[in-house]
Formats: sequence, structure tokens, C-alpha cells
Amino acid sequence: MDELAARLRDKGLRVTPQRRAVLAAVARTPHVTAAEIASSLSAEGAVGALSRQGLYNVLDDLVGARLLRSLEPAGSPARFEVELDDNHHHLVCRGCGRIQDVPCAVGAAPCLEPGPVPGFRVDQAEVTWWGMCEECENRG
Repeated sequence: MDELAARLRDKGLRVTPQRRAVLAAVARTPHVTAAEIASSLSAEGAVGALSRQGLYNVLDDLVGARLLRSLEPAGSPARFEVELDDNHHHLVCRGCGRIQDVPCAVGAAPCLEPGPVPGFRVDQAEVTWWGMCEECENRG
């Protein structure tokens, strides 16, 4: 049994060629959009006929099972990465849109602690920093 199949089974999902192909595509290219995943799968001929709706259904299943993580930087379509349960954050370049992972700055997940929030147990924080990558900075 390969690693992708094992991860799907561990989360209680049926192992399908579509789920395996999408999970593999995201593992190869973190911070990828659904359109980029569709292009990659199409170019590889990996999954016969996976409709756009089918792709979104697979992405929804994988995010719901916490195999993938979805992030939505302002002004950008949703992007996907493999869920590593490390609660890292992201830095987005205002010039080219490149996204860089940023590890937790303080302690373990959720890495940030809000003030008292009655009725909630916080288990994750999501922070996006914005700036310019070195390449875009040098072009400017």
C-alpha cells in the first residue's frame, strides 16, 4: 500500500484515482490553485475525465478530512497545501504573489493566543504577512 492510499484510508476516505492524483499534485506544488491542479492533472493525463466540479468535490473532501489545507490570501483564489499539522503561517509577496511558509514564531500550535473567548477552544491560528520578495524588491 503506498503512502497516499494509507493517508486516505487513515482519514476514512475511499482510495480513488482522483483523490490520489489531487493529493499527489498538491504535494508536488504547495500553494497551488484549483486551476493549476486541473492543468497539472490534464497535462499528466493522470485522471481521465475529472470535471471541474469533480475536482472541487475532491478538494473539499481532502480539506474536510484535514489531508489538505486551504488558504485564501486577499485578492487571490483559494490555494491548497498538504496539511502537516504544524500550524505554520504564510508570507505573500505583493509583487509576484509568491507564498512562503513561515514557521510558528512562539511556542506550539496555535502559536498565538487570543484573549479569553468564552465557549471556544482555540486549536489553530492563521496569520498572513504581506511584503515584497527579494526578486521583486530588486526589480523595483
